[in-house]
Amino acid sequence: MSAARVEPAGERPDETASRAAPDSAASRAAPNDAASRAALLVVFLTVFIDLLGFGIVLPVMPRQAEPFLDALGLSPAAQGAAIGVLFSSFSLMQFLFSPLWGRLSDRIGRRPMLLLSLAGSVIFYAVYALAVTVPATPVPSRERAALALGLMLLSRIGAGIAGASVGTAAAVIADCTTPENRARGMALIGIAFGGGFTLGPLLAYFGLALFRQQPWGVGAIASALSLVALVIAATVFRETRPPQGVPERPRSGLGRMATVLSMPGVGTLVLVYFLAIVAFAGFESTVARLTRTAFGMDDHDNFLVFAFIGAMLLVAGGCYRPLAKRFAERRLLGGGVLLVLVGIGLLGLVAWWVYRDPSAGQAVAAKTVFYAAAAVAVAGFAAINPSVSALISKQADPARQGEVLGVNQSFASLGRIVGPFLGSFLFGLHASHALPFVVSAALLVGVLALMPRLTGGAR
Repeated sequence: MSAARVEPAGERPDETASRAAPDSAASRAAPNDAASRAALLVVFLTVFIDLLGFGIVLPVMPRQAEPFLDALGLSPAAQGAAIGVLFSSFSLMQFLFSPLWGRLSDRIGRRPMLLLSLAGSVIFYAVYALAVTVPATPVPSRERAALALGLMLLSRIGAGIAGASVGTAAAVIADCTTPENRARGMALIGIAFGGGFTLGPLLAYFGLALFRQQPWGVGAIASALSLVALVIAATVFRETRPPQGVPERPRSGLGRMATVLSMPGVGTLVLVYFLAIVAFAGFESTVARLTRTAFGMDDHDNFLVFAFIGAMLLVAGGCYRPLAKRFAERRLLGGGVLLVLVGIGLLGLVAWWVYRDPSAGQAVAAKTVFYAAAAVAVAGFAAINPSVSALISKQADPARQGEVLGVNQSFASLGRIVGPFLGSFLFGLHASHALPFVVSAALLVGVLALMPRLTGGAR
């Protein structure tokens, strides 16, 4: 291996066989140590800004859309569907565009794709800020309401396309790390997820206060932070994969995706990741509703709940890196799935507990269990993403890292569409509100059943 790569912490026997000759060829083109550190910094910033912008908008978008939806005279059910479209359009665009971004990064290089991603975030979060400046008081006209909602939808679509670069970011990490250090490198994405998810809701809360409740403040902050990241990336990031001129394959996008999924071991890993994302996203999308119905929490309290979840992702992501030195990725993946199963199962018990005994004393105890269960679930999830990404990366041709990891992120985005929809649908089917957590736990049991089919990384 070239000394230009991040130094391994010690080679593990189980990984010696997993290292393929093409990976060695890729290492000869790796950048030097300083360039690798700069590349990893930019990857961290790209994913962090993506989740930061998502986390900033997530808590306030339904409230900011409501006056415009009211002006259109939509029924409560139609308003809920419209808000669902605004949320899901972001992940739908990531599902559609992640493989394309990854493929393009294999062909023309990682740098232009990451710069384009950050530039898109600058533009489309600014569009969101513009959308919510349409006068909403006392009552907006139907034309103004339609304009505002159209701009909000455009901003979510554009931000989703711009944010479809997580697979490309993972490919940069694969370019800059040795196979034995791959999982530790992929943990940077988890840390960036946690940091963005932690600070996003807090910045939304303080941003609204800073700008005296001006609705455009949320989008303006997200756009400005994206601009800072773009300037840093343009200044310090050196290409980790020079343009290779990979011949264009005649297959369609779906055909290429099918080819990736048919690679040995890759299809099962993608399925494992998809099911885990569905289960966890179902928890994320219903947690604010659970805290309101079970504990009477308001929007301010839920800002803090989301910040707690993000902080746990951040801490757990940091803990994953030293664990990756001692344990193989498949072990860490199995442990992560088990922790998420335990945490989400406990959340279902909390929902049932409060439903059966809503007294104040029981609610206090249930709230303590709620926070402990959420922490366990989040800690487990922090181990799933880097483990899956590292295992897939090791089994992929280095010439197609961007495409393969892009397909994996594409199905992760699909899981973020299915999970919230399924969770929201199940939440109201029973008065206990425990069904989303029961179904998520059942999905995770299915994931554990798939684990023996995984190859590589066992120890």
